[in-house]
Amino acid sequence: MSLTSMVAPSTSPCAFPESIAALVGERLSLSALHQLCGTLGGYSFVKVVVDREQREIHFLNDARHSFHAIYIGEEILGVPEERVRAEIDDYNERFYHAPDRRFLLGILALHTRQDKKILSLETVEVDTMTAALIREFHAFVAEYVDPALPLLFKPANQLQERLVREIPAAELPRVFAHELFSTAPFVALNPGTVTGRLRAFRTEAEYRSAAGGLAWSDIIVMDRVPDDIPRLSGIVNARHTTPLSHTNVLATGWQIPNAVQLGALAEIDRRGLDGKWVEYTVDDRSLTLREVDEPAEAAPPSWYAQRVTLEEPESDHSPIANLSRLRASDRYRYGTKAANLGELHHVLARGSERLLGFYQVPRPPRENLLPHLAQLLDIPFPRPDATTASHLANSAELPGATDPSDVATLAAAAHRLLDERVRVPRGIALPFSLQRRFLESSPRIQQAIGKLKMALELDAREIEPLCVELQSLIRSARLPGALAGEIDSALVSQLAGVRRFVVRSSSNAEDLAGFSAAGIYESINHVTTAERIFASVKEVWASLVSVRSVRLRHQAGISLDECFMGVVIQEQVAADFGGVLVTTNPMNRADFRTVYVNVSPKVTDVVDGSALPMQYLYSTVEGGGRTLSLGDAASDLDERAHEQLQRLAIAGRLLQAHFSPDYTFDSPVDIEWLADRDHVHIVQLRPYSA
Repeated sequence: MSLTSMVAPSTSPCAFPESIAALVGERLSLSALHQLCGTLGGYSFVKVVVDREQREIHFLNDARHSFHAIYIGEEILGVPEERVRAEIDDYNERFYHAPDRRFLLGILALHTRQDKKILSLETVEVDTMTAALIREFHAFVAEYVDPALPLLFKPANQLQERLVREIPAAELPRVFAHELFSTAPFVALNPGTVTGRLRAFRTEAEYRSAAGGLAWSDIIVMDRVPDDIPRLSGIVNARHTTPLSHTNVLATGWQIPNAVQLGALAEIDRRGLDGKWVEYTVDDRSLTLREVDEPAEAAPPSWYAQRVTLEEPESDHSPIANLSRLRASDRYRYGTKAANLGELHHVLARGSERLLGFYQVPRPPRENLLPHLAQLLDIPFPRPDATTASHLANSAELPGATDPSDVATLAAAAHRLLDERVRVPRGIALPFSLQRRFLESSPRIQQAIGKLKMALELDAREIEPLCVELQSLIRSARLPGALAGEIDSALVSQLAGVRRFVVRSSSNAEDLAGFSAAGIYESINHVTTAERIFASVKEVWASLVSVRSVRLRHQAGISLDECFMGVVIQEQVAADFGGVLVTTNPMNRADFRTVYVNVSPKVTDVVDGSALPMQYLYSTVEGGGRTLSLGDAASDLDERAHEQLQRLAIAGRLLQAHFSPDYTFDSPVDIEWLADRDHVHIVQLRPYSA
């Protein structure tokens, strides 16, 4: 066995000391893999470098080298780490894009599939290997791994997926990311540790029969967790789901552990854990359930003591407004959703000085990511040469190294992408004051509101029937003629000719730090007549006092007196597909490069969890995407659709910067969108609770 340093006698997993840089030129046994490995998403992996010039293979020790480039520089080329980092873009170009490259770089991962162990070999996501290089890489590595373990090439991006499909399977054994993802036994959705009582439900009927008795200390286990869960201590999904379903977004906002663990229900039955108190932990490697004694005083989850503060709303008379007239600051009168859509209209029409914010932040060793954005937008942008980069790495000149005129040109190109490719459907916004006038027009509604407030103050058992009664009164009450006339006049003047509408909620009690309100308020599609519009508006108003919304707000310390509901009435656009984008990777929060996209013929399929959407990661630095899961779809999207999603990813990153609450520009946003062949239509934008 040849190593670049001394061999350690340890045989425990991932235990080679840092003095050992790599296993070089020798076969990688399963034992050596476990000693050299790192872990990600619950599986073990080893970084691989093939030196084509020397015909030699290197299996890197993850404890010593977490980056291929640093290893190659220090251990093979004799280049100090500082210099490699200063010239990293030049090295990356040679390693991942040069057709005559000396090195082939990848990751060898160990998986269990259908109760059998396999090895997958994949490149870095940005690698543009040709089909010939892919064949060469796989064949070379196959000579140095345990022949008892099948070695399958795993395409790292959609370009490689297309290339691999053109190679006969007999010549290149392969496995696609979506095939592994759909059968992965474990997926971490939200890390954390909590102590609580385990409650396992095999059917939704079982859950419904017990739902009234669920407490904050419960940890529920189900195949599909219903959208209307109360606040609890933890969630275990026994089947695959998307991190962007309402339940998973809520779990993230509540900061409770949440994961997918296939076979969880059977394991809980085997261990007799149902109804027992457990310590539940989720990390990036695994999920653990450890039985414990019921504590005399269990420590509640962090959300239990959390009290959400609302900004003071304005419910005095405000006019019905065209969405394009609103700005973010109008959330006090029209709600967050309407205000954000208005702000989007403003950005598309007039641009923003903040669009480049994410790309202007230093990402050591890079001064900024502006050259990467320029490449994505296909415009020239000067990069410092290697000598200049090395000089600037330790220079006080670094903050001013980018020419302002180049930045201005790039900003114009960024706005041009939004202007040409992104749309916000036309619409009007009904203010809080319209809802208040409606509620005050009915003495019966006022009496019901008073009873509900009293019950909430006393924490009485009658809260649920009082909510149901109040909702019924709101739905059945006559909309006063003056209010109906105002809505009708606004629709005639602003949206004449529209055949189908969407009526959306826009409350001040949503999209808050510690209270996302995902899925608790109503939005109604396919509304055509004036009568249905008026009924839908009342349905949205009624959702403010649904049992679930009242309960969740009460748990968060939000008073009913503080809550108001605006309404957005928008043109319903035709689209080929739609979905949800979040400008982060929910399964790896440290990954600043990629954004996560869910796609479905219907957006509601993504967020309500009723169907498993297609799931993708797209890089907003180097570009390119990868297919994580096809969900319930029979086949992947075509190349043109993927190009549309890449543009959406970049647009989302630009909008993240504009809507950032601070100057780190790191706060991700959650975007609901629809797409046709030419445009992406954004129908909602809000902060994402990452």
